[in-house]
Amino acid sequence: MGNKNRSFFAVLSILLILLISFNGASIFSIYIPYPENVAGESRNLVSMSSSLANLMYSLEEENPSVISNTQLKLHQNTVAGAGAGAGDSTRFFSVPYSMHDEQQQQQPVISNTLLRKSHSLPLESEDFPVKNKKILEVLTFMESSDQLRRGVFRAKVKEFFSKNESSCKVRFFMTWISSLNSFSEKEFHSIETLFSTHPKGCLLIVSNSMDSNQGRQILKPFLEKGFRVTAISPDLKYLFKNTMAEPWFMKLTRGDLDVGYVPLGQNLSNLLRLCLLYKFGGVYIDTDVLVLKSFSKLKNSIGAQTLDLDSKNWSRLNNAVMVFDKMHPLVYKFIEEFALTFNGNKWGHNGPYLVSRVVSRLQGRPGYNFTILPPMVFYPVNWNRVRNLFRGAKNETDAKWLRGKLRQIRSQSYGVHLWNKQSRKLRIEEGSIVGKILSNHCVFCNSSTNNIVRIH
Repeated sequence: MGNKNRSFFAVLSILLILLISFNGASIFSIYIPYPENVAGESRNLVSMSSSLANLMYSLEEENPSVISNTQLKLHQNTVAGAGAGAGDSTRFFSVPYSMHDEQQQQQPVISNTLLRKSHSLPLESEDFPVKNKKILEVLTFMESSDQLRRGVFRAKVKEFFSKNESSCKVRFFMTWISSLNSFSEKEFHSIETLFSTHPKGCLLIVSNSMDSNQGRQILKPFLEKGFRVTAISPDLKYLFKNTMAEPWFMKLTRGDLDVGYVPLGQNLSNLLRLCLLYKFGGVYIDTDVLVLKSFSKLKNSIGAQTLDLDSKNWSRLNNAVMVFDKMHPLVYKFIEEFALTFNGNKWGHNGPYLVSRVVSRLQGRPGYNFTILPPMVFYPVNWNRVRNLFRGAKNETDAKWLRGKLRQIRSQSYGVHLWNKQSRKLRIEEGSIVGKILSNHCVFCNSSTNNIVRIH
């Protein structure tokens, strides 16, 4: 009887093993073709389920040459491009991925060369797109993919200035790192006052978004009147080369830099303007500055924003307007200070406070010849009182103040900084100082700005 029981259980065990084997074969029989290996041979292997396969891959990477960590991370972190203008799109790292690919479990094989060609920046760190997605977005938005062609930016700038060399009395630089949707009447008016006072000047706007069909439409009215203006996407590597900005930028693109909470674009604009002046020389001017007089007599100058009431010496400088010769040693020191003391968690630390720190150390030293202009030259009102420039007179007291301030500005100011962050939502009231300045320095005096600036 005992032998019969043992035989029964033996047969039952065999049947159970066969049943488990059959079910296992049906569960783990999903066929997945692997991508080609380095030698170009394809491997057709029986794979386990998707989740189990991923687990096994993470435990032991038997074929790292087929699928690199970079490719996996890019595949999982595809970034969509953001538009820079009409019909234009800013390029980000991206890997094609569809539902069919998901079903097939095929990972795309992408070489490092192809990855770098999909972006204008020759990034060295393979982990950069994953670790610093926001940094990548800002840098991609600032640069055009066309800059992959070495020397494009330099050639375009050289062509622009050499073509107008005989008539380009003053070289102006502006930067625009925002989208075209934020380019408003105030920016248009700034350019208008610039050419009203410098009809033979040249304006180069360094901007990826403005270097587009839509951006050229914004500038077209000025070109039709014969003014010399163009927009060119920057080549950051070229502009930073052979300065302390170069190793700083390398740290940024490797992801080895804490960019802080202050917008990276704002800090890059602070650096970009310095490198433009150092490489080419001329006048840098913010897009929220109204120009009232010719800058042709200004040389190696920077403006004070505030004065110390007791000593009457400057207490803070500002970098919204700067006039410097090519390769001026003070500008080099500005760039050096940016790279060595960069702090992305303090507003103004890499801008107005930076130029103030450097000048306070170097003022009076031999070899640094420059002029500090009084606040009235570029900053006739401080940021916390700028709204007074936009208001009309409500009573005789207001009218008296407006007349006196306008006379002071007309006699002493070369430009008026409008402190865009505080004034961008202010309406220009009738009889206001800004209204009178625009009326006296208009280029399209009989035209409606709304009909000229078609952005949306």
